[in-house]
Amino acid sequence: MEKITDYFGSLVFDDRVMKATLASDVYQSLKRTIDEGAPLDTKVADAVASAMKDWAIGCGATHFTHWFQPLTGITAEKHDSFISPAPDGRVIMEFSGKELIKGEPDASSFPSGGLRATFEARGYTAWDPTSYAFVKGKTLCIPTAFCSYGGEALDKKTPLLRSMEALNKQALRILRLFGNDTVKCVRTSVGPEQEYFLVDKEMFDRRKDLIFSGRTLFGAKPPKGQELDDHYFGVIKPRVAAYMEDLNKELWKLGILAKTEHNEVAPAQHELAPIYATTNIATDHNQLTMEIMQKVAAKHGLVCLLHEKPFAGVNGSGKHNNWSIATDTGTNLLTPGETPYENAQFLLFLCAVIKAVDDYQDLLRLSVATAGNDHRLGANEAPPAVISIFLGDELTAVLDAIEKGVPYCGTEKTVMKLGVHVLPKFTRDTTDRNRTSPFAFTGNKFEFRMLGSSNSIACANIMLNAAVAESLRIYADRLEAADDFQTALHEMIRKTIRDHKRIIFNGNGYDESWIREATQERGLLNLRTTPDCMPMLLSEKNMTMLISHKIFSEAELRSRYEIMMDNYCKTVNIEGLTMVDMAKKEILPAVETYTADLASALNAKKSAVADLGCMYEQTLISRLSALTDRIYLATEELEQALIRLKAISDVTAAANNIRDEIIPKMALLRVPCDEAETLTAEKYWPFPTYEKLLFGVK
Repeated sequence: MEKITDYFGSLVFDDRVMKATLASDVYQSLKRTIDEGAPLDTKVADAVASAMKDWAIGCGATHFTHWFQPLTGITAEKHDSFISPAPDGRVIMEFSGKELIKGEPDASSFPSGGLRATFEARGYTAWDPTSYAFVKGKTLCIPTAFCSYGGEALDKKTPLLRSMEALNKQALRILRLFGNDTVKCVRTSVGPEQEYFLVDKEMFDRRKDLIFSGRTLFGAKPPKGQELDDHYFGVIKPRVAAYMEDLNKELWKLGILAKTEHNEVAPAQHELAPIYATTNIATDHNQLTMEIMQKVAAKHGLVCLLHEKPFAGVNGSGKHNNWSIATDTGTNLLTPGETPYENAQFLLFLCAVIKAVDDYQDLLRLSVATAGNDHRLGANEAPPAVISIFLGDELTAVLDAIEKGVPYCGTEKTVMKLGVHVLPKFTRDTTDRNRTSPFAFTGNKFEFRMLGSSNSIACANIMLNAAVAESLRIYADRLEAADDFQTALHEMIRKTIRDHKRIIFNGNGYDESWIREATQERGLLNLRTTPDCMPMLLSEKNMTMLISHKIFSEAELRSRYEIMMDNYCKTVNIEGLTMVDMAKKEILPAVETYTADLASALNAKKSAVADLGCMYEQTLISRLSALTDRIYLATEELEQALIRLKAISDVTAAANNIRDEIIPKMALLRVPCDEAETLTAEKYWPFPTYEKLLFGVK
């Protein structure tokens, strides 16, 4: 039987392979580049390329690609073979350091938000040596950054790496003030939990809405949904278990540390969680994970749905971004220790996060903004659109004591006694968990729960890294100029608690009273939709901070605003057009056919028995006829609104129109269609219902 340890990372050009295939001096030089950011020597690049090519060919590769993450939200790749012509008519296999370091994909057709004109096609990809190359299929994939001919970042990796460097720079300043001269770098780490749905492919193929938009635009609630919570952590069905087994194997071959798998709350919903990795690597791995999830599903006759809200009436899918800060020496800077009250370094980094989340709550909100995630945030399944921090009882009490200048008495460890002698006793954690919080402290990390399941985690981590870097910069500037470090440190921690405690909330985020308290009493932002929050990207405060840390240029920020708003508009426009198409070509004809057959049955019964009442047929015909008229009128209204939308050229005005006019009309069309589904005989309904989609995979 094949062991996991035998094939784990077998398709990755990782440290083990580099150490075995590279000369010692080449390996040490490359490690300095990876670990310390030292410049890459050209000769080293040639040696690495040669070894990488030989290894990849040994894994069955015939081509190589610079694998990058453009602003489409997915990955991109252009394949080139290793072959080069030989003088005798044969071919040789070549791959140079130049080809490793730089590629030139056509940049004209990727989103640029005005950074590039369509006729300006040249773009560059640059090797990211900190993220290991890997073999996918027959292709060596080299993780890269992607930029324009003018040097503007056209991807998500470049700003992410910049944000990591910004945080590293400021965190090192703080550590030096605490007398730590041994740490060489500080990195953020992420473990993104990934939720998803599995549906039968045959049923998926019969629904235009799933094909074109990734979510169901129509669908009446089935008799049973998630009310009993019996799917959550339940026994995994055989077909799903087989899928998960194959998925794990493919991920493990790629060195992705897939760790946890289970059923989620909604029927047909599941979750996969990895072990932590450095943020840029975790981002690469999550993009790969989403791709592999969908490929493996196809092999099992399934479709993996990554949309944030594929079904109305049951929970949607998120991606919990577990974020922490650690040094290269292995110290987690967000670990409180046994006595957090006395751990000044931990308290300062904790306060930096609190200040960052409060000061830049708008950036964190817009970092997860998509048309799909708008359906999820604020429902009783995901955090509200209002940003807040959960710290738990102990840390909140510690901060209260510091603010008031009184001693912290601590909390006793509670031993859990379950009333059964054979069960082990264990110590209860000092704080509970809060699944309703957008940003929750969970022991030695923060869990940012607002990300949508289809999102790249890059955007959220760029903004989080940047905001915390800014807090640390302010702290370092003040502490470096202070005459008395300890006094200045204590006052700064107290000031942060006093100025930013409004962002701390340990209660129920689903409660409507919290939203009122947050917005009316605490002054927190409630940015409910993408058009509401995206303009915040271009506020003076946010642009100044992001530009000062060299994470974005002004042009790059403006381009991202245009791209994200344009993507929102196009996404909802496709959904609206799909609804019109389905209503006209499928739903209305189906309801009309069923109504006509009912009318024929009614006439036949009346002919057979003259005085027969026929209440069932008459009532149903009347209701269906009324619904047909409502569906027709709602379809016409939506179609006309979509036609008017075409005339709006400004992306901001178009997004606001979609929010205020298109989406409400889509909702009005759905209501009579879903009601008609409940009244139409099953054999007439033109596509699979929620019942079949949610409970069809055994």
